[in-house]
Amino acid sequence: MALPLLNTFAGNPLDRAGDFRNTPEWLVEQGESADALAMVFWEGQPLLEDHADGPRLAWLALTHARDVIRDADREVFLGLWKSAPVFAVEFEGPSDPAEGPIKGLGAFTGMREAAAVLSGAEAAMAGGAKSLFDWRRKHGFCANCGHETKSTAGGWRRVCPACTAEHFPRVDPVTIMLPVFEGRCLLGRQAAWPAGRMSALAGFLEPGETIEEACAREIKEEAGLTVTAVRYHSSQPWPFPSQLMIGLIAEVSDANATPDMTELEEVRWLTKDEARAVLAGAHEVKAPPKFAIARTLIQAWVDGFEVE
Repeated sequence: MALPLLNTFAGNPLDRAGDFRNTPEWLVEQGESADALAMVFWEGQPLLEDHADGPRLAWLALTHARDVIRDADREVFLGLWKSAPVFAVEFEGPSDPAEGPIKGLGAFTGMREAAAVLSGAEAAMAGGAKSLFDWRRKHGFCANCGHETKSTAGGWRRVCPACTAEHFPRVDPVTIMLPVFEGRCLLGRQAAWPAGRMSALAGFLEPGETIEEACAREIKEEAGLTVTAVRYHSSQPWPFPSQLMIGLIAEVSDANATPDMTELEEVRWLTKDEARAVLAGAHEVKAPPKFAIARTLIQAWVDGFEVE
């Protein structure tokens, strides 16, 4: 059976070495390897360098990266590229390291901007690293007893030395869905978005809720529509900071959509020809960015993907 579509931030080419990274001695060996490489971040932004065929991730020898970071808690093990260990390190603070200790090696770029120019494999690796660093910054203290936690398993687990609780990176599931009815799809707009931007509807799953139930609840809450059928399309890791976007097409019972004026300030029905124009940049409605699964859902529906 063919693998599903790979959206941006999916398709990480690294062997995560999930079993081996739990062995401290093995991780030490990887860190001491002459082949060990590290991508570099500053406050969630990857370091990119220019190439003739476009920007790429800037890679440092791990020994060099450790010389400038000097903080083991800001280092994570990402996996193996063939037999070469791959790490990531992160600078923190207000001063741009590209103007200081790593001057001349590239420029730090916001992840959304980076996703628009990186290859699929590099975007996937960088997205995973960003999610780990975001989790580390927010979970430095034990949720059970409040004591400071320590990093282990190459940054994939934090352990509390006081109560022995173990904490793992979390991923928040989100349904993102395109409501459809009688040959039209519904897009919504949040007030904070750039002028003209509209997108699919989305919302977090709640405890005790299935994917289908969350889809139906969010569409009802945001647009006042009743879902009658749901079809899964694909999913996307979303490192802002760490969600799994579950892409759906949802048939609804009627076209009487009304924005809730809390999540959405506007909703609009589009025919397939109008949606094609949106995707082509030939419509007043601005499409979601190319790296977003929302755009993938619109394109899939235009191309004939329907709720069965």
